[in-house]
Amino acid sequence: MADPAGCCRPCATCLLCLYSCQWITAKKEKKKGLRTTKCDCSWFFFLLLVFFLTLVWLYFAIIILNDFHNFNEFIFKQRKLWLDWSLLLLIVTAMLITYSAVLLVLALCLQLCGQPLKLHCVHKTLLILTALVVAAAFTGLGIKWAEEWRSARISLQATGPFLHFGIVGGMTLLAWPLASFIYRSRNTGLKVFLLLVYCAVMIALYLAPLGITSPCIMEENQLPPKPALVGHRGAPMLAPENTLMSLHKAVDCDVEVFETDVMVSADGVPFLMHDEELTRTTNVQAVFPERATLNSTAFNWTDLQRLDAGSWFLEKRPFPTVQSLSAGDRDQAAKQRIPSLEQALEAAKQSNISIMFDLRPENHSDYQSFVNATLQVILESGIPLQQVLWLPDGFREQVKQQAPGLQQVYGRKRLQNEKEPLLHVNLPYQDMSSEEIRQYRRDNISVNLYVVNMPWLFSVLWCSGVSSVTTNACQVLKEMKHPIWLLPSSTYLMMWIVADCASILVILWAFLLLK
Repeated sequence: MADPAGCCRPCATCLLCLYSCQWITAKKEKKKGLRTTKCDCSWFFFLLLVFFLTLVWLYFAIIILNDFHNFNEFIFKQRKLWLDWSLLLLIVTAMLITYSAVLLVLALCLQLCGQPLKLHCVHKTLLILTALVVAAAFTGLGIKWAEEWRSARISLQATGPFLHFGIVGGMTLLAWPLASFIYRSRNTGLKVFLLLVYCAVMIALYLAPLGITSPCIMEENQLPPKPALVGHRGAPMLAPENTLMSLHKAVDCDVEVFETDVMVSADGVPFLMHDEELTRTTNVQAVFPERATLNSTAFNWTDLQRLDAGSWFLEKRPFPTVQSLSAGDRDQAAKQRIPSLEQALEAAKQSNISIMFDLRPENHSDYQSFVNATLQVILESGIPLQQVLWLPDGFREQVKQQAPGLQQVYGRKRLQNEKEPLLHVNLPYQDMSSEEIRQYRRDNISVNLYVVNMPWLFSVLWCSGVSSVTTNACQVLKEMKHPIWLLPSSTYLMMWIVADCASILVILWAFLLLK
């Protein structure tokens, strides 16, 4: 077998060694009569499939990083084990994509060099394991975290135009090994089939922008105002969540609303706490080991004040940003205690920001008394009622009567024939499309979406016209003066045409060069 031009014999031998795990020189290969069989081709196509699966999973892994703190909290509730699982996810994903990508590059180089694609059994086993791991990951995502499929739809609005250019580029580069195979193969039927499939895929890719829509394809003068920031439990990347330090850090990030969760102690004092148990964000296991698993509402205010609500933040490091805190911030975080709602309202009033909260747990037998106690604290605090955004649905009519000045925020979309028009809605970012956001905006309905941490997601919602977003990363989104990208439709059209024309020329060049 003659070596193709541009492929030296030592390089071909080395590639064959890495791919086949056998040190076979070109002369030995010729003596043994090694050739690429149908089985070898099947394994190559399986390798190609695994590579694309891992590539898609990498895309999903990057997307779900926006919501991974919720996953960490879920695992803690189930296993009482705190770990930043996002790091493990990225490491495993990087290993899988790197392995399959290296194998694919080796296979393509071997094809260009005219060498047989004899995949070693070790690689075959590892490829099958890779496929099983990725399949299990997608299955688990669909069962336990189905809303992330909707996140993928939103992400395509942010990345669609650029994914298109990337895929066109990748498929264009495949023209070289494809042309090499077609010119070398004696199987006419297979050659025609592969050529037709490749042409069909490329034509579909060239026309794909006809179906790509993104709210960020617009003129600069059409860009809506930047969404206001709502601090999710304050600024939880910079301070322990639901503490006064977190509230003040959120104020430093220019948030307009401090979002929190309220519970009521056994002796009727509303306080800030998200979890129904105190184990994640306090040292309750050390102070009250026999009562650690009780509901947060089972503790009186005196007992709650004995708990440390800050040291866990430094020990568990729920976000990577904890490592970069100054010594002063670390010292302040370690001194945090569970704040009462009264203290939070006073801090919000002094900082001139609004406060939005949910009242938990909704299924508690004393929930009405919780509502009454919370309302009493609000009315006695002296905070302007328009600065308080009321989220709980339970006994809402009673709340409207006793405190008509409160801003009522609904955790649902508006209904047909709504008796009283909604003015504020608070929903997961996956639950509203760009079209719905624009329609609500036209109808003067304020839309707040949660939880938005990544700049790409914030950019899409900004272009869509959302009023505000609840975020853990207020320090990041504060610095954004503009969406990550904004393309006029005419510019995108020009990029589309240029990319397609360049791809066609490169493909023609590849087939003519290797002829």
